[in-house]
Amino acid sequence: MASPLIITALAAGLSGFSSADELPRTQVLLVAGDCRVAAAKAVEQTGGQLLSAQPAGDGQSCVVTVLVQGNGERPRKVTVRLPM
Repeated sequence: MASPLIITALAAGLSGFSSADELPRTQVLLVAGDCRVAAAKAVEQTGGQLLSAQPAGDGQSCVVTVLVQGNGERPRKVTVRLPM
């Protein structure tokens, strides 16, 4: 048998939400694809080594960062924005 104290606490906690309209809302971003193809294209175009690839805020392109080795120089980072 449940304790009256537990039942009272549960009832008090649930009484704070009178309707579904008062529940917090969250946003979900649907992404049409992933960045694998964009990353492969960036590596092919620059001849570099992939550092990162992530969807851009618009949901239709990717931001890809590649490390490109120079001729005896320090490698440099190249960041490109490509469609998904």
